[in-house]
Amino acid sequence: MAQVRDSYAQKDEIVAEEKGKKKGSYRKWFVMGFLVMALVAGGVLGGKYYMDQAAKKEAAQKSASAAAVWPMDAFIVNLMDNGGERYLKVVLQLELSDPEVVAELKEIKPKLRDAVLGILSSKSLKDISTTEGKQRLKEEITYRLNSYLSKGKILQVYFTDFVIQ
Repeated sequence: MAQVRDSYAQKDEIVAEEKGKKKGSYRKWFVMGFLVMALVAGGVLGGKYYMDQAAKKEAAQKSASAAAVWPMDAFIVNLMDNGGERYLKVVLQLELSDPEVVAELKEIKPKLRDAVLGILSSKSLKDISTTEGKQRLKEEITYRLNSYLSKGKILQVYFTDFVIQ
């Protein structure tokens, strides 16, 4: 009988161990499932954040490239060298901060042309023959023309034609 009790005791211990293993097994699967779901949710949220940031970046680039460019008529002036024997022909385009500035520019076009003519005719060949000289000329034109504007501003002056003869 003692052997029978021992065998029942051993069976009870084995059954208890199997139940403990099953409980541990279920916990392990539950924890693993939770971790997998957390990783998937993190990946989805991270992907959504990345896509939102990319969309914002693209929208910012589009708005930056939406700046208007306004062409001006050609300017032909005598340079201050050699008694006015040399002349300069320049065609400008103005990059604007806002497309709405075009209406203001059209209204004050005579003032703008007069200002540019004054700047160009005050230059000598030596002033504008180098790259640095042309850059200074662009900056001077930008500064002077911006002083006439009230709504927006001129971001950059582009020379689309620049001939010295």
